Amino acid sequence: MFIFVFFIIVAFLILIYSLYVSLIKKRNRVLEAFSGIDVQLKKRYDLIPNILTIASKFMQHEKSLLEEITKLRSQAVQLDRNHFDYSKKIELDNNISDKMNKIIMAFENYPDLKSDKTMIQAMQTYNEIEEHIAAARCFYNSAAQELKNAVEIFPSSIVASVMGIESQEFFRVSDSEKGAINAADYLK
Repeated sequence: MFIFVFFIIVAFLILIYSLYVSLIKKRNRVLEAFSGIDVQLKKRYDLIPNILTIASKFMQHEKSLLEEITKLRSQAVQLDRNHFDYSKKIELDNNISDKMNKIIMAFENYPDLKSDKTMIQAMQTYNEIEEHIAAARCFYNSAAQELKNAVEIFPSSIVASVMGIESQEFFRVSDSEKGAINAADYLK
């Protein structure tokens, strides 16, 4: 009888430990996926000053937009160094995307800028980076969903709550990105 109870206790402890290990692996996968997004965002942040420098030669009317993008980029870079906050990072990323979309739409309004080879190459690189960011966001959302499921489904939900492991929010499309794009709005 004692051996039977001992094996049940050992089996229970092994189950708890395996659930804990699984949760830690899922949490670390989310962190790795978010880090992948950060790598792509760093590429974007490094490219933005080059695009803004080239565009500023031609786009004096959009000076405030260029300044806004520079300010948002600085905030995003400072956030990485000083404090990590998923929701703030997502909000800044969405704002930068929105402003950069305005730059891209305004780009069409300047024939000299459209024909500038350096600007064309920078915009192509920017588009490639945006595709990589989208792929990294998908990977992150997949990892966040796995963690969310593990944290919310019994019995791992009990282990997660005891260990303080929480789910992470998903990357979502900003409200401005959900609607149809009207190019006329960006060419004012």
